[in-house]
Amino acid sequence: MKKLIFLLIVCTAIPTHAQYTIEPTKGYSQEIGTMVSMLQDLKNRVTQSVSTLNQEQTDFLLDEKANRIGAMILHLAATEKYYQLYTFENHGFTDDMPKFWETALSLGEPARKKVINKPISYYLKIWDDVRTETLRLLKTKDDTWFASKTQDGSMNNHWAWYHVMEHQANHMGQIRLLLSRMPK
Repeated sequence: MKKLIFLLIVCTAIPTHAQYTIEPTKGYSQEIGTMVSMLQDLKNRVTQSVSTLNQEQTDFLLDEKANRIGAMILHLAATEKYYQLYTFENHGFTDDMPKFWETALSLGEPARKKVINKPISYYLKIWDDVRTETLRLLKTKDDTWFASKTQDGSMNNHWAWYHVMEHQANHMGQIRLLLSRMPK
């Protein structure tokens, strides 16, 4: 009987897991398309986790050293914006850019005080706009560019965008922790 139950579990799990594949997104080179697929998957999962939050939940602060979910979404957008500038224009944030980018990039005390009282849709829209630009810019590049070093030689473009992806995964975990700790 135990063998039959095990066999049923294994057989029913196979079709479910077969759908979890990483395929290059059409319209991009192979390596960039694969990165785009992963970036989009992470963004979709983060967005799905937070898209229905009300204002109190968006601004929930676990403790005096924590960050709000709205601030973390803005932080994800700011990090992605920074790497857009860094990999496509060879610079970071400049003095003529809105100051909220630097606040969102650093999080912590400045963001706790300044990034508050906006609906989750506000933060998600900013991230959507940044992502739309990322996707547009990545379409203009190929895998040779992806493997090439950034202008300062500190990393290649592939690593830079891998870092954006891993950064999103790390904050997805923090966001889910906050969601689990919110008052019901």
